Amino acid sequence: MNYAVLTGDLMASRQVEPGEWIHLLKDVLSKYGQPTTEWMIYRGDSFQLETTPKMALTAAIHIKSAIKTIQHLDVRMAIGIGTKTFSGNQVTESNGTAFQHSGDCYESLQKRSLAIKTGVSEIDEELNLYLRLACLTMDSWAYKTALTVKVVIENPDRTQKELEKLLHTKQSGISASLKRSGFEEIDLMIRRYKKIITNL
Repeated sequence: MNYAVLTGDLMASRQVEPGEWIHLLKDVLSKYGQPTTEWMIYRGDSFQLETTPKMALTAAIHIKSAIKTIQHLDVRMAIGIGTKTFSGNQVTESNGTAFQHSGDCYESLQKRSLAIKTGVSEIDEELNLYLRLACLTMDSWAYKTALTVKVVIENPDRTQKELEKLLHTKQSGISASLKRSGFEEIDLMIRRYKKIITNL
């Protein structure tokens, strides 16, 4: 059985009070795992999440959309896919190739904001190309665009008409925000990612 480990930190977090973003980050992380054993925030603005490989990319994009609803903030994240050989009382104490791949990938991010390591070079090359291209758009999301993506991810079964009340905007505005976000292409990328990871 494979696991996914997401390691990340906030960029430019010192420009914003923690009270403005920490509840958002906790809320998103809680949708993908249990606190302490499956996710933790540590060293001020760093975090780690253990989840399923299938949900890892969605979780990463969900986190990014939440954080980018706050001016000046963005997030860097590394996804590691692999095994889990030790379960600690805290997720940061657990071990296995999923945790090692995530840590190695995080250390090699440099100027990238999102990357993945599975340990299979051909798969890593393909998925990281997709992520580089997606980040050309995602890294420049403005507040309204990021908020729209966040709400759509959190309400996958609702129509744009049904989302009007949640976003306090008309359907045409939601549609425009999703187009600016590249959401259709991002959704295709997630589908392709899930297919690749399922066959890993």
